[in-house]
Amino acid sequence: MASERAGHTLQTTALINEAYVRLLDVQHVNWQNRAHFLAMAARLMRRILVDAARSKRYQKRGGNAMRVTFDEQLPVANEAGHDLVAIDDALEALARVDPRKSQVVELRFFGGLSVEEAATVLKVSPDTVKRDWRLAKTWLLRELRSAHPI
Repeated sequence: MASERAGHTLQTTALINEAYVRLLDVQHVNWQNRAHFLAMAARLMRRILVDAARSKRYQKRGGNAMRVTFDEQLPVANEAGHDLVAIDDALEALARVDPRKSQVVELRFFGGLSVEEAATVLKVSPDTVKRDWRLAKTWLLRELRSAHPI
């Protein structure tokens, strides 16, 4: 959330609040430890952010808006920023290849966990998390570039 633009519609407090409400709504979960809770919170935050991005993209593409004819004289704006839906799709592809690397990205990127916290959650060494993080970022960058060439 730190790298998002100032007017972003989903603020950090709203994200945390929504994740908290969803965590409270989970029935019959036997929390194993703090690490289990953090992993679940990171996954919920990912889902909330991706759902918000999909919803915004749906609205951006017109949603239920009335169709109008295209005028080639109209200026077209290019919106910069990360496409969370594309990142989510790439993460799902990475999970099919290497689930742990996908979890590292989810914990670090969406959950905001440090290397040490992610290592505790995954029950691996911090060096393993660093390696997985580095390789996963490279893999995702390659995947995103091939899906959306410039």
